[in-house]
Amino acid sequence: MATVELRFSAQPEHVRTARLVAAAVARRAGVDEAVLDEVRLAVGEACSRAVGLHRSHGIAAPVSVVLIEEEKSFSIEVGDEVPGPGAEPEPVPGSAGAAATRGATPGVGLDGPDSEADVDGEDEMGLAVISGLVDDVEVRSGANGGVIRMSWPKAPVTVLP
Repeated sequence: MATVELRFSAQPEHVRTARLVAAAVARRAGVDEAVLDEVRLAVGEACSRAVGLHRSHGIAAPVSVVLIEEEKSFSIEVGDEVPGPGAEPEPVPGSAGAAATRGATPGVGLDGPDSEADVDGEDEMGLAVISGLVDDVEVRSGANGGVIRMSWPKAPVTVLP
């Protein structure tokens, strides 16, 4: 099982790079060419969602993308470090601005105040788009952040006689 891990700062301009890397690794892993556009779009949506969550919650930690080649499938996990609903985040000791960043008022991001409804609405829309693109999706959220895991079957290998 081969794994590639990509971490990038929560900036919208890095989402394109994540999409390109995901498509290249998926192609190498044996995902059907007809599905590569779905992989690219789903990864772009998941990464954009993670970037938006990080920025709206004032989290400076990088977004992570893990690309996993398994025997019969190819999976991508996009992770954020935004605590799930009801979870109390723990401050990161020794990090610059840990108290200000982790204790930020929900809905107030680096770019100014956002309404909770706008953030939640964008989050729900992103998840709906991903669900429409990928048949096998799992969304997990906890105190240490969330993960969207998406899986696609690998194309069957044809053995010529």
